[in-house]
Amino acid sequence: MAQAPSTDPREALYAAARAWRDDDPDPTTRSELDALLVLAESGDEAAGADLADRFVGMLEFGTAGLRGALGAGPNRMNRSVVIRAAAGLTAYLKDEGGVGERPCVVIGFDARYNSDVFARDTAAVVIAAGGRALLLPQPLPTPVLAFAIRHLGADAGVMVTASHNPPQDNGYKVYLGDGSQIVPPADADIARHIAAVERVADVPRAHEGWETLGERLLSDYLDAVVTVVDPGSPRDLSIVHTSLHGVGHGTVHEAFLRAGFAAPIAVDEQAVPDPDFPTVAFPNPEEKGAIDLALARAREVRCDLVIANDPDADRCAAAILDPATGDWRMLRGDEVGALLGAHLVARGVDRRDVFANSIVSSRLLASIARAAGIRHEETLTGFKWISRVEGLRYGYEEALGYCVAPDLVRDKDGVSAALLLAELAAGLKAEGRTLSDLLDDLAIAHGVHATDSFAVRVDDLAQIDVLMGRLRADAPVTVAGTDVARLDDLSRGDGGLPPTDGLRFLLADDSRVIVRPSGTEPKVKVYLEVIEPVATPEDLDRSRAVAETRLAAVRTDLERLTAL
Repeated sequence: MAQAPSTDPREALYAAARAWRDDDPDPTTRSELDALLVLAESGDEAAGADLADRFVGMLEFGTAGLRGALGAGPNRMNRSVVIRAAAGLTAYLKDEGGVGERPCVVIGFDARYNSDVFARDTAAVVIAAGGRALLLPQPLPTPVLAFAIRHLGADAGVMVTASHNPPQDNGYKVYLGDGSQIVPPADADIARHIAAVERVADVPRAHEGWETLGERLLSDYLDAVVTVVDPGSPRDLSIVHTSLHGVGHGTVHEAFLRAGFAAPIAVDEQAVPDPDFPTVAFPNPEEKGAIDLALARAREVRCDLVIANDPDADRCAAAILDPATGDWRMLRGDEVGALLGAHLVARGVDRRDVFANSIVSSRLLASIARAAGIRHEETLTGFKWISRVEGLRYGYEEALGYCVAPDLVRDKDGVSAALLLAELAAGLKAEGRTLSDLLDDLAIAHGVHATDSFAVRVDDLAQIDVLMGRLRADAPVTVAGTDVARLDDLSRGDGGLPPTDGLRFLLADDSRVIVRPSGTEPKVKVYLEVIEPVATPEDLDRSRAVAETRLAAVRTDLERLTAL
């Protein structure tokens, strides 16, 4: 008589781990899992907890594709997970994507650990399934991959990157043939095909047959991207640039030279790609301290502007010399977003053009668009939504993402954004003015739009549901002493947008608060904005001070309301 399977959850976990190990094509992660199993089975509690976390479920495939820590097991980024994802994507393209039996997929990768390996695995799966795989020739920025999809007429694109995540992470970003990132229902359809893969050993993989693209692709991207600036506009500008150990250095520098600018002054310690990101605690230009080396370099060389890209160069940060303090300060993403929008308006817009930004971004761009007589749209967070706005001329989100040339790249592009910002700064410099002066002009014309944000990090993802549930069940009727005039539950589609987990509080004084779970990290993000009118140019400083006081009060209340 056959023995009944064990009901001990630990034995079930060990059995699942052994089955995964035996199906893993990578000797490194096989050994890693084997060693962890030995420790866990010997009674090591930490190893047991680690093993359980790796097998809590399959790393979820969604509109952000895949993103997670490198390591063995289904809840990590590894070759087994990537091969399954590639098989699921290819099956989706053939079965539901309407592209026939020979889908063409262009594949890019950054310089993180295993990015090149995951890219080749993807190519091997596509080829074995009868498709065509085009592999970028070297680690390159995400915008180059996004450009390549439409430029080469591909049916889909894959970018292996974790963008600005910590060094231990990697990711897998998927685009369809329109050059935009996937949105529902494509994400769920692809996920369903991924789930149908029972064993990696059953996924055919070719040993050759993919095409490694030449340098022509990058040259084509650069030729296209320099067209975002007017060839007759001023070029006298000194820039310090950092790529934060990512893949943007060479592409950005070549773009500036082709556009007629002087080569940016590099932060040498951060110019060479390094997956360990040794000089920064967190390779995200939004994070405190991330661009300290760039600011130090700016103080040395007395430049006009500091530009920073995140590791895959799809985001662009900037710092300016603050006339109030005499020192350098980072511009908020909303400030750069407004500056670029105002610059495009000044250069001339068509009445059919549309500006767009995510709901968590400032409402200043909407005011700029309204004054210019063009349409403005708010979208859900992420360029997968912004890039799909019909008639889009320009879109941005506060997290340093800007789409300034949607006809070239239907995604955020830190290279073209850097060029356009440099053109604006050079033009102002030729007039004896600065970006700070233009920010003053925008505040006088449209009111001070003061923004802030903070994150509530969690150790357990269940805490996110608890926090959001609490805010829904016991929503505040006042914030910072001001009545809540309207509460939108974004999960119900309030406000006319597709349903997403989040809450939007609109206060009686036109302040706004949005609370939403992060799509890529274990945290809840809180976005704040107050608008303070400016009666006359002489009142600007006073209006800014009032706005900052109001903003601080709103933040204090929201920190209390979102405390775990």
